Amino acid sequence: MLNRRDLLKAATIGGPAALLPWDRTWDRAPGGVRASSLTLPAAPAAPAASGPERSTARIAPFEHAMPLPPVLSPASRTDTSDLYQLRMAETQVEIVKGLQTTVRTYGGCFPGPTIRAVMGREVVIHQTNDLSVHTSVHLHGGQVQSQYDGLPMDLIAPGATREYRYLNEQVAASLWYHDHAHELEAENVYRGLAGAYLLSDPHESGLPLPNGEFDIPLLIRDARIEADGRLIYTDPYECPHMLVNGKERPFFEVAARRYRLRVFNVSPNRHISVRLADGTPFHQIASDGGLLAGPVELNELTLAGAERAEIVVDFARYPVGTSIVLENTAALESERSEVLRFDITRAAEDQSRVPDVLATLPPIPEATVHREFDLTTFPDTRINGRKYDPNRTDVRTTLGSSEIWTIRNHLTRKPAGVFHAPHSFHTHLVRFRVLDRDGVPVGPAEAGLKDTVTIHPGEAVRIAMTWGAYPGEYVYHCHHMVHSSHGQMGRIDVLPAGSEDNSSDSSPSSGAKESEAKESGAKESQAKESGAKESGARTSGSSASGAGRRRRRHRFHHHARRRHHHRGRKHR
Repeated sequence: MLNRRDLLKAATIGGPAALLPWDRTWDRAPGGVRASSLTLPAAPAAPAASGPERSTARIAPFEHAMPLPPVLSPASRTDTSDLYQLRMAETQVEIVKGLQTTVRTYGGCFPGPTIRAVMGREVVIHQTNDLSVHTSVHLHGGQVQSQYDGLPMDLIAPGATREYRYLNEQVAASLWYHDHAHELEAENVYRGLAGAYLLSDPHESGLPLPNGEFDIPLLIRDARIEADGRLIYTDPYECPHMLVNGKERPFFEVAARRYRLRVFNVSPNRHISVRLADGTPFHQIASDGGLLAGPVELNELTLAGAERAEIVVDFARYPVGTSIVLENTAALESERSEVLRFDITRAAEDQSRVPDVLATLPPIPEATVHREFDLTTFPDTRINGRKYDPNRTDVRTTLGSSEIWTIRNHLTRKPAGVFHAPHSFHTHLVRFRVLDRDGVPVGPAEAGLKDTVTIHPGEAVRIAMTWGAYPGEYVYHCHHMVHSSHGQMGRIDVLPAGSEDNSSDSSPSSGAKESEAKESGAKESQAKESGAKESGARTSGSSASGAGRRRRRHRFHHHARRRHHHRGRKHR
């Protein structure tokens, strides 16, 4: 069995900076100013380099045509399921023109191949790890049974294979799959372990939206490529290259008609704000969890890491033979703002349109449980004073429980820059509705189904959800991946309906944050002294550990017999 110490050793394969690359700039900031938006200051001075001198590869936009990630074909099919085979391995690709770069890939593709799924039809994926590091695959935004969710400690050891089953019992949405191995996920995703998972349903497919070749995924992320082609895992302030579908600032030829663009921010730790350079508006039609109630006209779209949005852009506004640039207004002053150039190369018939009504959203549930979560950045990234411990249950809930969570970002001093100032909060298993920010209701672009939400410094955000559809062990965490890698994550156990145990494992909602933090610190000290008893990870061969599932079932049956009548109270 792999323990926490072994996992830390595995994490350091890439060198000392591989595990904790971003601590150098953001924890030495002066205080006193609350950042109320994502507006970026000037880039901070780069810290002194250690080791060999580095030289960044040249930045020459629009030298590459933007590729489309290939759609993965099933290895076999049954009446109810599609079976896929994927292999994680290092591959050399051309990101910057003329340079070969080694990346970590699913199926030899950077980013990974697109998986197209249909509501109600099961997808089965056999993931084989041919890398030298442990991995775990999470379907972000998916309603997935616990043993297939890609928990941080449900690891695939090098050389092993694990099966993942996705029942796809949810509405159409732009999901994505990525690595989730604890303390390794930030670097694994940065080095390439991410891909799009596009789920459709009969309602969405029946809408007159652009489809087929006019339905385009855009996986956007930052990177630092050296002059010799190496991909360097480092601070986001030192990542001047902006990639779309694996190429540095490419161009894409389009027809003069409407396109549906599925925008993914797959950067581990950078937010983006994209707009067409001439300010032309576009329509947002979907967010993380699926279609919005109706289209929302925007001039600019801001996405934290892991957030997605679908927009419809009408290129018929531009004459054939012209171009329009998609730019990132959140680029640092030291960076180029271009992300992608659209070249309008031909006329085309267009029978698509954007309906005034896109979907009927489920009503916001009436909550019987209220919980509060404090996200802290100094002196370390924690939730309610605690770091992630896979052997500790932080929250218990039951299937069907409707809850409101209040999430607060307790950062009150301005860091050297703001990439680390906001937190992005993500819940596994459920999609939620964002209610308000500091008591002000959110606008229509943020009012749809979500699975990731940004919490700005000093801000309190309320979200509402109903827990389903499966019992089991899950997690919630900040999706700035360096924060979750550092332990800004909690475990939630979803008990079978009727268990009536909506308590935390730590303490009731007395507001005793100090005592919780002390208790957590004591537990962590004991864990450091106990060596082999540290957070034991579950490594995998071809399937999840049966013993691990039996232990989880025993805990859930034990908790189901307890009766703590806490409904309607605030909990931690």
